[in-house]
Amino acid sequence: MMKSKSPSSPQLITLGCRLNTYESEVMRGHATDAGLKDAVIINTCAVTSEAVRSARQTIRRAAKDNPDVPILVTGCAAQIDPDMFAKMPEVTRVIGNHEKMQAETWHPSDLLGGHEKIRVNDIMSVRETAAHLIDGMEGRARAYVQVQNGCDHRCTFCIIPYGRGNSRSVPAGEVVSQVRRLVETGHYEVVLTGVDLTSWGADLPGTPQLGNLVQRILKLVPELKQLRISSIDAIEIDDALMETMAEPRLAPFMHLSLQHGDDLILKRMKRRHSRADAIALTDRLRAVRPDIAFGADIIAGFPTETEAHFENSARLVEECGLSFLHVFPYSPRPGTPAARMPQLDKAVVKARAARLREVGAAALEQHLRKYDGQTVEALVERGNSARLPDFTPLQFESDPGEAGRTVRAHIVRQDGKQLIGALTA
Repeated sequence: MMKSKSPSSPQLITLGCRLNTYESEVMRGHATDAGLKDAVIINTCAVTSEAVRSARQTIRRAAKDNPDVPILVTGCAAQIDPDMFAKMPEVTRVIGNHEKMQAETWHPSDLLGGHEKIRVNDIMSVRETAAHLIDGMEGRARAYVQVQNGCDHRCTFCIIPYGRGNSRSVPAGEVVSQVRRLVETGHYEVVLTGVDLTSWGADLPGTPQLGNLVQRILKLVPELKQLRISSIDAIEIDDALMETMAEPRLAPFMHLSLQHGDDLILKRMKRRHSRADAIALTDRLRAVRPDIAFGADIIAGFPTETEAHFENSARLVEECGLSFLHVFPYSPRPGTPAARMPQLDKAVVKARAARLREVGAAALEQHLRKYDGQTVEALVERGNSARLPDFTPLQFESDPGEAGRTVRAHIVRQDGKQLIGALTA
């Protein structure tokens, strides 16, 4: 959860993904320009039942901490179930995912007047996504650019398409313009983000692919030091993107939406790749970019998952060389096909998630050990924290200076979660 507030803008509480973080910055700009000050905006997530529960808790806590201040709730959970949030006495307005990105939404006289508590339209009717210019986030270290929104796929466990709508792309020219602006304002790294990033371009003239966009950015913004790609669907990496992975200015890191390591469970999830596809992809990417590191999303305890199915997921960590694991214990989302499948006991789901996290922790420690005694280059993020190009976290023993600068460090040790380094000349 991220809280942020400036003297002349409302307080924003952001839950969930990096796309939400980006959109919160857009909302901050709109609200500030409109003169909205005394309000709390909560940007919710709906990826799991726990995320929705957390959103409700956050609303109650915000209302308690900010008595008599309007509480404005938006994001995926609000889009999917606006009535539930509207019934909460703490909530002043429920705002849809499309409406939250519109400047006119945030005018105080309109937003806080009248008795209309829900302002949520049909997200499936939205056909376009525009670029929204922001000055960036995380100091001068990195900034996020939304290039795509929504998803056309219907994985059986996922509710997010009903919160985000169908896939739609930001035109390449608008993306390049925003990247250029962020570089001009001092950002070292730009991260491309979206709900289903590799579907970018399918709705644009000529149906370009993500690799074409990446190549265009690197060519037209030569001042950009590092471009990073956020989470992508493993089955949709196009040839141009694969080729471009060899470019030094493209960060050697891929976070893959794998979700499971067993073919039967992948079919029941309605995923479009197999276990063999995932292994072949990581092998191919590593051949193109030997220094690449991988992260992945994996769900533990999916309905009908047996011990043998689970073990296939656990073995996939080593077989794909995954270093950064994001484990989701399965929780049924009402309205999804998986919620109607035979469910596992919650204790089994919890135990398997814990075991998978142990596998992930061992994989991360193995990844960190390869840096023992090395001298590396890292991007300072904030305080004493930095990251290597392959997303490996690094903590300095002394102040490395302002965020957004690159420094060299000698790796002294690792603590199982991050590298510990000392600045070098």
